[in-house]
Amino acid sequence: GFVVGHAGLYQALAMFAVAYFIIGMTVLSVCAIATNGALDAGGAYYMISRALGPEFGGSIGIMFFLANVCGSALYVLGLVEAVVDSFGIPPGQEAGSGVHVLPQSYWYELLYGTVLLALCLLVCLVGASIYAKATFLIFLIVAAVLGTILVSFFATRPLKVPIRLPNVNGTETDNGFFTGFSLETLRDNLGGRYEVDYTTGQMMSFSSVFAVMFNGCTGIMAGSNMSGDLKRPSYSIPRGTISAVLFTYLVYNLLAFLMCATCNRILLQKDYGFLRDISIFPPLVTVGIYAATLSAAMSNLIGASRILYALARDDLFGRALSLAKKTSASGNPVMAVILSWLMVQVVLFSGKLNTIASVVTIFFLLVYATVNLACLALEWASAPNFRPTFRYFTWHTCLLGIAGCCVMMFLISPVSASASLGFLLLLLLALHYLSPSSTWGYISQALIFHQVRKYLLMLDVRKDHVKFWRPQMLLMVQNPRGSARLIDFVNDLKKSGLYVLGHVELQDLDMLPSDPLQPQQDSWLSLVDKLNVKAFVSLTLAPSVRHGVRQLLFTSGLGGMRPNTLVLGFYDDEAPQDGLARHPAFTSAREEVPLGFPPLRAPTTPKLLSAREYVGIVADALKMLRNVLLARQLESLDKAWELRRAASPPPTIHVWPVNLLRPDSARYADTCSLFLLQMACVLNMARAWRRARLRLFLCVEAGTMPHAQEEKLRQLLKDLRIQAQIQLVPWDAITHLHWQTCQRPPGAPAKEEEEEEGVVNFPTNTTQVSDEYVCAANKLVLEQSPAPAVRFLYLPRPPADTSLYPLYLHQLELLTRGLGPTVLVHGVSAVTSTQL
Repeated sequence: GFVVGHAGLYQALAMFAVAYFIIGMTVLSVCAIATNGALDAGGAYYMISRALGPEFGGSIGIMFFLANVCGSALYVLGLVEAVVDSFGIPPGQEAGSGVHVLPQSYWYELLYGTVLLALCLLVCLVGASIYAKATFLIFLIVAAVLGTILVSFFATRPLKVPIRLPNVNGTETDNGFFTGFSLETLRDNLGGRYEVDYTTGQMMSFSSVFAVMFNGCTGIMAGSNMSGDLKRPSYSIPRGTISAVLFTYLVYNLLAFLMCATCNRILLQKDYGFLRDISIFPPLVTVGIYAATLSAAMSNLIGASRILYALARDDLFGRALSLAKKTSASGNPVMAVILSWLMVQVVLFSGKLNTIASVVTIFFLLVYATVNLACLALEWASAPNFRPTFRYFTWHTCLLGIAGCCVMMFLISPVSASASLGFLLLLLLALHYLSPSSTWGYISQALIFHQVRKYLLMLDVRKDHVKFWRPQMLLMVQNPRGSARLIDFVNDLKKSGLYVLGHVELQDLDMLPSDPLQPQQDSWLSLVDKLNVKAFVSLTLAPSVRHGVRQLLFTSGLGGMRPNTLVLGFYDDEAPQDGLARHPAFTSAREEVPLGFPPLRAPTTPKLLSAREYVGIVADALKMLRNVLLARQLESLDKAWELRRAASPPPTIHVWPVNLLRPDSARYADTCSLFLLQMACVLNMARAWRRARLRLFLCVEAGTMPHAQEEKLRQLLKDLRIQAQIQLVPWDAITHLHWQTCQRPPGAPAKEEEEEEGVVNFPTNTTQVSDEYVCAANKLVLEQSPAPAVRFLYLPRPPADTSLYPLYLHQLELLTRGLGPTVLVHGVSAVTSTQL
């Protein structure tokens, strides 16, 4: 009567259509999730948490708990209004007469509500079995009342119904009319005519009437809330829920039509209990109203307790809900019931039904939207294990349900909807950062996989362009205990590109009962988490390190995301240091380096690969057109100290883009030099290194117009948008040593003399370098002050003759000896662009 009286038949039917459209879409999602596996206690909370993960599940669980608490209070207040309407002393009278003996005031109505809520508490404390029996009895009563009302519309003759209304001066009497079936009455009731609600004194509107009406439709979750108490929830929930929705929709529409055709507007608006006046057996209507509201109040109370119990059992809120875990001998969560009862009792202080109706509606709409979201996510993730036996849904129905819920939330009350969403967001953030990890499975992972696969297929390597080049690193790590700072340094070098930590285990799978790499995977992933680097892990078995690195270079990555740069630690005789034990992520009181990595190699223990094999790895990478970085003494780089020291002068990055092992070539614009410049620039662009300054060293000889070379280099830097300070370094004395060493008597056998004098002939390089020259070049680099945080040097190609590999490595060791953190760089791909 309230809905039809204010909204009229047309708008009432529209409200029912909108409400049941939202409910219908949500029911389809509920049925799909309910038939996709075993359900436990918690209903919608259980469905959402197991589908969307603990953050969404926990936050929506709290919202759904509050919705049921407020819903229970709402129905209790509705029952109080019905009781007072039947047995209350009329307003303005000191004492009642006949059955009208109950005093009316805020505190008396609160007392009545408390007594009725205590009755609901007693039923719920006994357990779900007595509740189920009570609700079945209530169902029979309500069905009988409904049949009586339908008969009354036809059997009752037209009559005048006196209505007592509260007034400032006491009470006033108005008359409503039951006209029987009348076309004139029907026409008068077709349109909306919103008036002041006589129970609250507030002006009604479409949104406020819809909010009250929608609360009569929220029982669709009653069955799912009892999922832990049902024998076959996957069978019972879909059939019971769909039947209830269809039945109530038909009944509501039929009653709306009958009321509009037989009752005038005054009767509908001013007397919400008019069905009692027109019934052929009035006491039965009163009993039916009491039974229906009492059933709804108990349903919401027991639903709230089951949700609270499920939240407590999942430990999402830690000790805050530990009390709610306690159950009776029969398994009834008595403490959750008592806590829910206390919350409902608090809400009862609001006093009037229509006061909390909009809040309850928004909470329920938010829960329904999330149920649809859970089903939509499962459908979009296309997981093979999402195989609900209920198939009458698509992602379109889920999307329509979400849209309908969101639109109606903001139509009802934009302020309450915004506040509810804000509260939900706070709960999400709190659970994301504070709740323990779960083993339920995260739908986010399935959705990410689905999207990543789709975008990887779209990432076409044939469309690569130098403008959008980025470093994609494969860092080979023998033991993370000795490489913690190197892992962190390469993380700064990747510039949002692919970063893979590679490791080769020297074993033969044919001789092993199972794969030894699987148990190690968790330790490596934990290492990535604790070091806070954005890296993947790739482990492999191989008979040698060189074969293993080849495997990783060939197989790491996917589609257009494959490593284009190989990073290796330097091959020298320094004893490895356990940097992991000193790393801040592992030095807190709570952490004891629990990762399953073996101890570091002792200085006297032989290495796993030879010098020849190490240089062979570099040569293999260059043959595969991979750029190569060799990092020496990066474990001595204290990045935090370097970047936090006094602002003047700021830390520096020294860049030597000339091949110091080929002094006859001083070119700064070949592919390798430009790649070296790019890597130094990328490091400088990392957030932690932005305070550092690039210093570029230009080696010049007398008589070679150094200023012209400097200007040319400055123009190159300008074209490449690289900010760096250029410093001229005379190296006549160094090159003089080289040319002296190169002179030999004519006719002497070149190869033997080269080998005796310890020099090496590089491919496409007719010059030879001696240890004396290399040491002088090392001294030249070392003398440039102030000392930098890190140096970038040019890495020449390994010689074509594999017998010269040890000599090549020896000269690299001499060149970088004592320089501190140094990165030797050799680039094979064009990586710089001057185009837009």
